[in-house]
Amino acid sequence: MNEERPGRNDSLSRAGIEPTLFEIGRPGHGGYSLPRPPLPEGADPIPGELLRQDAPPLPELAEPEVVRHFTRLSRLNFSIDIGMYPLGSCTMKYNPKICESVAGRRSLQSLHPYLPASRVQGVLKLMFDLEQYLQEVSGMDAVSLQPSAGAQGEFLGLKLIAKYFEKKGERRRKVLLPDTAHGTNPASSALAGFEVQEIKSGEKGILDPRVVRKAVDEETAAIMITNPNTLGLFESQIAKVAEAVHEKGGFVYGDGANLNAILGRARPGDMGFDVVQFNLHKTFSTPHGGGGPGAGPVGVKQKLVPYLPVPRIRLSEGRYLLEDNLPDSVGRVRAFYGNFLVLVRAYVYILSHGGDGMKEISERAVVCANYLKERMKERYHVPFDGPCMHEFIATDKFQKKQGVSTLDIAKRLIDFGFHPPTIYFPLVVHGAMMVEPTETESKATLDRFADAMRQIADEIQEDPRRVQEAPHSTPCGRINEVVANRFPVLRWG
Repeated sequence: MNEERPGRNDSLSRAGIEPTLFEIGRPGHGGYSLPRPPLPEGADPIPGELLRQDAPPLPELAEPEVVRHFTRLSRLNFSIDIGMYPLGSCTMKYNPKICESVAGRRSLQSLHPYLPASRVQGVLKLMFDLEQYLQEVSGMDAVSLQPSAGAQGEFLGLKLIAKYFEKKGERRRKVLLPDTAHGTNPASSALAGFEVQEIKSGEKGILDPRVVRKAVDEETAAIMITNPNTLGLFESQIAKVAEAVHEKGGFVYGDGANLNAILGRARPGDMGFDVVQFNLHKTFSTPHGGGGPGAGPVGVKQKLVPYLPVPRIRLSEGRYLLEDNLPDSVGRVRAFYGNFLVLVRAYVYILSHGGDGMKEISERAVVCANYLKERMKERYHVPFDGPCMHEFIATDKFQKKQGVSTLDIAKRLIDFGFHPPTIYFPLVVHGAMMVEPTETESKATLDRFADAMRQIADEIQEDPRRVQEAPHSTPCGRINEVVANRFPVLRWG
């Protein structure tokens, strides 16, 4: 490195940008000191032909400098332990540390997946009981814990439906999807071999049974519904929608991504759903984000039970077994049996809350969302201003008059110490901000968030450029996200 590095390093530090290890390092600075090996006099520890001619171009730093560098980088990361994550349809909530403590036990982490069932009876009991708990919560007749995530759970649910019609000798090729569906729904449908037909929601943001009845026919395999939906609204006509689909011999699939809004209060199986996936990493405690870990168990009604993946956990004469001899099964959907430590966290979460705690989770989620909506709607357009469930939609309709967009508002919110909400989704609402406070945030935190959003709205009236040029408090300012995605810089210098 040349002599200009100290100046560059200082300027980066002043700007709040952490320099690279190469910029911090100096020739001759070592992070280790080892004694010479005790070899006979004149002996060469390494044959000469194996030695490098030049030292590798690595940064040279002492150990404290390395530790401090990575510690400073870690403090730039936002996490749920630092602040609120109001990401709609993501349920990025604080999770009890007791779940992490139990999942971190060495006796659970060191289990080998090839251990015979006789050696892991406690593990099989845990998973068997978790299946029973999820059946009770959902109103389903059986559950498989195998899928690794919500999207894989969707795929499995649709493959079960496809297998059912295959065994009946019926060729059903169509899956109905509301226009508010999660993006994984059409992807899972296509991957499972179905064609997607979109169903428009009504003016109130929910499905109209009359519209569904016109769309469903003998080629309809299923309708996929998230309830509450991605607008944060309960599908109050779900029973009539399910009836219309069942009359034509189709199935009703429930995307369980928003289960925390109805947990302990309403069961998908009682609404007419035939299959549902659980996002354990959202509803039942696993710190998630960045691609994992996740778990997406699937619950089904009796007609689909024979097609569940193998192996299935059975209790026979006081012993837990893994049964593979199920001829109608769709087979395995992944190696071994689910993301086990995610299952452990969910098991602990359910036991620690109990039945009454499940109800309190959904009650708090709904109360928090409605409280925040009421505090924000004086400054922001709320297209569906009735009671919401666990999340709600606000838009930039009022702020557009000053040339400020949803993206600008999200960027400015960073300066107040909050992670921005989901923006521009669902696509059916222009300029959407999808806010989910979750059940774990206090009223004080909700008030701070509402105050920040209201202050941003006031700033837009007084000085819109301050919001348009945000964020102002981060090491990097407004980033061209399109260029960053298409042309990532993967090397320095």
